[in-house]
Amino acid sequence: MSGRIRARAGEAVPAGRLAALLLGTTMLAGLPVPAFAQTAEEGDAQQEAQPQPPAVSETIRSITVVGAERLEAQTILSYIRLRVGEEYTSTAADAALKDLGATELFSNFSIRNDAGNVVINVTENPVINRIILEGNKRLKNDKIVPEIKLSARQIFTRSKVRADVARIIELYKRQGRFAATVEPKMVQLPQNRVDIVFEINEGPKSKVRQINIIGNEEFSDGELRSEMVTKQARWHRFFSSNTSYDPDRLAFDQQKLRQFYLTEGYADFRVVSAVAELTPDKRDFIITYVVEEGDRYKFGDVSVESQLRDFDSDRMTENLPMKAGDWYDAKMVEDTVEQMTELAGTFGYAFLEVQPRFDRSREDLTMKVNFVIRDAPRVYVERVDVNGNTLTQDKVVRREFRIAEGDAFNSLQVKRTTARINSLGYFQENFEVAQAEGSQPDRIVLEANVEEQPTGELQLSAGFSSLERFILSASIRQRNFRGRGQTVGFSVNWSRYSRAASVSFTEPYLFDRNISAGLDIYRRDFNSFNYYSSNRNRTFEQSTTGFSLRAGVPLTEYISLIGSYTLNFDDISLDPNVYFSDFDGDGIRTCEPLYAGRYLCEAVGKRTSSILGVSLVYNSLDSRLRPTRGSNMSLITEFAGLGGSVKYARVRGKAARYWPMGSGFIFSVAAEGGAIHSLGGNEEPGTDGVILTDRFQLGEPQIRGFDIRGVGPRVLRQQYVDDENGDPVLITDRKRVIDDALGGRMYYLGRAELEIPLGTGAREMGLRPSIFVDAGALFSVTRPQLQDNPNGLQQRDTDGNLLYIERVANTDGTFSNVITTNPLAADGITANTASIIPNSRFKEIFLGDSAMPRVSIGIGVNWNSPFGPFRIDFSRVLRKEPGDDTKSFSFNVGTQF
Repeated sequence: MSGRIRARAGEAVPAGRLAALLLGTTMLAGLPVPAFAQTAEEGDAQQEAQPQPPAVSETIRSITVVGAERLEAQTILSYIRLRVGEEYTSTAADAALKDLGATELFSNFSIRNDAGNVVINVTENPVINRIILEGNKRLKNDKIVPEIKLSARQIFTRSKVRADVARIIELYKRQGRFAATVEPKMVQLPQNRVDIVFEINEGPKSKVRQINIIGNEEFSDGELRSEMVTKQARWHRFFSSNTSYDPDRLAFDQQKLRQFYLTEGYADFRVVSAVAELTPDKRDFIITYVVEEGDRYKFGDVSVESQLRDFDSDRMTENLPMKAGDWYDAKMVEDTVEQMTELAGTFGYAFLEVQPRFDRSREDLTMKVNFVIRDAPRVYVERVDVNGNTLTQDKVVRREFRIAEGDAFNSLQVKRTTARINSLGYFQENFEVAQAEGSQPDRIVLEANVEEQPTGELQLSAGFSSLERFILSASIRQRNFRGRGQTVGFSVNWSRYSRAASVSFTEPYLFDRNISAGLDIYRRDFNSFNYYSSNRNRTFEQSTTGFSLRAGVPLTEYISLIGSYTLNFDDISLDPNVYFSDFDGDGIRTCEPLYAGRYLCEAVGKRTSSILGVSLVYNSLDSRLRPTRGSNMSLITEFAGLGGSVKYARVRGKAARYWPMGSGFIFSVAAEGGAIHSLGGNEEPGTDGVILTDRFQLGEPQIRGFDIRGVGPRVLRQQYVDDENGDPVLITDRKRVIDDALGGRMYYLGRAELEIPLGTGAREMGLRPSIFVDAGALFSVTRPQLQDNPNGLQQRDTDGNLLYIERVANTDGTFSNVITTNPLAADGITANTASIIPNSRFKEIFLGDSAMPRVSIGIGVNWNSPFGPFRIDFSRVLRKEPGDDTKSFSFNVGTQF
């Protein structure tokens, strides 16, 4: 591009210089290189500096445009005021040059007059081929590109480049990166096209090094800083984004300071000035507040003046939270106004105005407050509008409304409607039902302005769990099938110890009535295991094929009754080569309690479970996905025995409560418990009639700090070995002891957890740390028959005869061991060695059957990582029972692709 504009007739731009300037990569801004056309202002300045010749007047015979490629000649002529037949003067030529420069369509242009034949030479600005961003890591392309003006197929102009550079720098300033720089460059391409490259150096975040407060006497700097959102950069705040400088946050902090002082009674408080100074290296800010505290006030007379007939002024005055003589608190006044407005909303007053009137006395430092409740008509719902839904049917949204057209307005019902629509998970977060004035003063229109979000989920995942090692899973689910609010899902899972496949369907409103119904069909294969020498050894295999039907009806707004029927076909098996024997000598190999234990042998076989269940559920949570307030309680009873071969009664209860603690903290408590009782009536001695697989199990992940099935009754099998003297001794090392968890018929579990908020950056990453306390116990199982065999058990043949090992000499001088039923050798004198059953030298210990609570504390972090959900827990057990298996660290991680 030429660095000079020709303003006189007969002069041309040298072609060699123009070509040299267009080749290669050219700087666009920041340096005074000849990369752009000279602006009209620069041309004026140059002309003013040179001696001006006398104006020459000549009639224009023709006007010719040379060099135009994309633009028509007539279009270019329309930009200037030169016309055929008019007089040509240098002044008119200069005006035409300015007009051409103002279009920003040309990189070079000149006008030449040859005896009345005017020739306009132009070089068009190139067309942008693409915009390239380099060096941007903190701000991705999708955040920057929508904010800049330049785009592909547009005409390149220098002013737009400058504007885009300034805009990108402004975006980085909003991120707290005041040291960011942007260097635009242009890459010349054939056919007068260019690539625009913005080379971005993001620089570090400009932190707040220090916050100074001047003028505070009643409160320390630390107290005031704790009220601010902006924090001083310190090593322990590496997760917080509030340590970066933000002008909007600076203004908000001034409001926070004022609010704090007003709640403490300082009604005259003001922030005199707030100055943020950037250090010379552009890395840190020093913020200084100058404040004026003023005097502290108390409440004077407080009263309510109601113009509504439903609200009695004297009674409401008696119930005001503030009294004369209390320290003045502006926040209490705001809360009182909000409570009055909400109370009026429950009576149908949607547009009620509550106006607090203040009378400040500087003599005795009191503040009189009179709450005036203006008269207003009762409001009725004129119309309910649902807008923005393209897939979801109107009825799916409307049936969640707790208030209908024609009903009296009720603010509590509107809030409940908002919570129910949010819980669907079909629309944007923080959805709220909007309220608009109706056709008359006593009419209101409720609007559900929704923004649909994807409700289909297709997931393929692979991961590693501390419970099941490697995990592979695939699932597809649509939570708003055909826009009817139905849920359809299919999933398969595989791990080293389990495999499962299931199909599910849920209809929340069967036949458009407030009745929910669902069906699940599944197949599950599970391999149980115990531990020996830190290794997992498979014990029994359980295969379950079945289906479950369920239906629910609401009893009240928050209480539902759900009935279910489940039919399971179970097959529990053991490896016959390991756990079966023929000790009786009848030729039939059966499960041997000596190897497997009585409870495991009792569970082996095929069974059919026909289970009828009834659940009573109370749910007032504000969200099913991530609740922050409300309660959830359920009572579940199940009866197995309506047909089938398994008979028991099982009851479980669960309850959870969530409280927002302010500043993003969420506190929750949860408790649950259950019991199961056999209805068979033919329990064998040493059993309780409830098979192992139907009992409750407790451990990771229900109670953190303990291993999987690590809590509750168990049998430890310690092996005997011979010492140097040949005497049997027990191996007590827990890693070399076989651990069989038996489960229990009763359990309870409690949990308290506090979710800790992090800064905006960590929150955007999906990090949610928490501290917790878990407590629980699993107990009530019939004590099994235990064995203690220091010398082992002697083998028998199929006829029940004891077997011995006789050492026999071979013809070649060697010896062989021969199994025989004779206790004496062939000489009739030497005693043969008894043939011992392998692994039969052991002692069994029964532990853990105690209702005393096990307690653990710890910290955990949930992270919605780029490669899938991640949960990590560090726990410390404060109380346990002998036999419990503890585990201080656990994690679960997966990936999605």
